[in-house]
Amino acid sequence: MRKWKTNLQDDLRNLGLVEGDHLLVHASLRSLGSFPDRAATVVSALLEVLGSRGTLLLPALSYQTVTPENPIFDLAKTPVCVGGLPEFFRTFPGVQRSMHPTHSVCAIGKLSNYFLSEHLLDDTPCGMHSPFAKLPEVHGKILFLGCGTRPNTSMHAVEEKTVPPYLFGQAVTYSLRDREGVVQEKKYLTHGFSGMAQRYERVLKCMHPLGFRRGKVLQADSVLMDARSLWEAGTRQLASDPLFFVDRKEP
Repeated sequence: MRKWKTNLQDDLRNLGLVEGDHLLVHASLRSLGSFPDRAATVVSALLEVLGSRGTLLLPALSYQTVTPENPIFDLAKTPVCVGGLPEFFRTFPGVQRSMHPTHSVCAIGKLSNYFLSEHLLDDTPCGMHSPFAKLPEVHGKILFLGCGTRPNTSMHAVEEKTVPPYLFGQAVTYSLRDREGVVQEKKYLTHGFSGMAQRYERVLKCMHPLGFRRGKVLQADSVLMDARSLWEAGTRQLASDPLFFVDRKEP
């Protein structure tokens, strides 16, 4: 494990990650290559690079299981539907989770409370109180490990600022259970995307070249992106072309 972790850390630093960063990670574990305890090794490597002044965040999305037909979210038990690394991280010692039925985020580190504590105030998936919207305010970064830049949940926060015509769908009332077992009901306006396919990889064409870096992390083609640069480029592009980041699905 030590060799793999050391190589991971070297590659992450070469990509531009530094101590004290506040980092949101999207990842494909398989893309990194085969080695023992992949999820634990990746989390350990990231935490050591970020250090005590940094914060590690991973999306803990649950929209596949928490649905209008099953509108029940349990902060402690609802699993993540977007991969093995965020599901491993959800139960990692010391990790906290934001209260949101479909678009929660898990975090550990210095600014965990800042990122997570107000997500319940939103009545949309990625509103102004969400960790995705707060990341650019503290010069945070987004790491894409071998998964391309299409699965970019932060772009939903950008879209919620500008509200392109495809964005919102139906309102749903969810049941939310916290870690103490207290249950509350809350109505949310969900994302729609009816007939649209998301194409968030296009944001790289809009960003300043200094706003992101490409490189290898072990075997994975990876991108480290400045959250504020993403936000500025995405907002600017949506203002001029509200349909730039979607394609119509073929019948």
